[in-house]
Amino acid sequence: MEKDKNKTKQESPLRICPVFRQLTRSEQENLELHKQTGVYKKGEIVYKEGTRVRGVYCVQAGVVKHYKTGYDGKEQIIKFSKPGDIFGFRPVLSGDYACTTTQVIDNANLCLVSSTDFLQLLNQNSYFAMDIIKLSCQELGNANNFILDIAQKSVRERLAEVLLALDNNFGRDKDGNLKIQLTREEFAGIVGTATESVIRLLSELKKEKVIELNKRKIRLLNLSKLKQIANL
Repeated sequence: MEKDKNKTKQESPLRICPVFRQLTRSEQENLELHKQTGVYKKGEIVYKEGTRVRGVYCVQAGVVKHYKTGYDGKEQIIKFSKPGDIFGFRPVLSGDYACTTTQVIDNANLCLVSSTDFLQLLNQNSYFAMDIIKLSCQELGNANNFILDIAQKSVRERLAEVLLALDNNFGRDKDGNLKIQLTREEFAGIVGTATESVIRLLSELKKEKVIELNKRKIRLLNLSKLKQIANL
């Protein structure tokens, strides 16, 4: 990690993350004085599963992935965090070790709010605390849906649902491709299958003219068909 030497008040990560907008002006100013910002390179680990986190991170720029490692060494990607998102608050709240590894997949600017400062804000600002509770409930709901998909949906259905989710969460570039570009291994890590299966299923979707492939670039051509495949 490199320290961010180009910090400006207008570019404050605390203004980018919606959850911090519930803070009073004095609380925001105090947090500005104590927060740490840094630039993380692609592939860099922010923290590892089973370690203590230093605090709560908010994403100013870039993308990070959160994954668990199985007994066979394979990654199961739990979620992604993009600009405006925060992560690391669950182990801070529970006092437990991190349950996932967090790794940068696109050069990222991150802001760190220490555990002490974060917990103090929860104690003194009920509106902020309520937003964190809502965010925790939302993540729990997403986890429940993920478990249901793994148990009841086929790999093809899950892959279609992942493509739709990436489109919804990250959008598309000017050429119509998904903004987020993942390796086939990362797709396998999200869907919960072998890399070979992902490669085969993406090729099938291409032949069916549901998507268009150009290396890591993916363009969704038929959203209604994709939703039908995903059983949504």
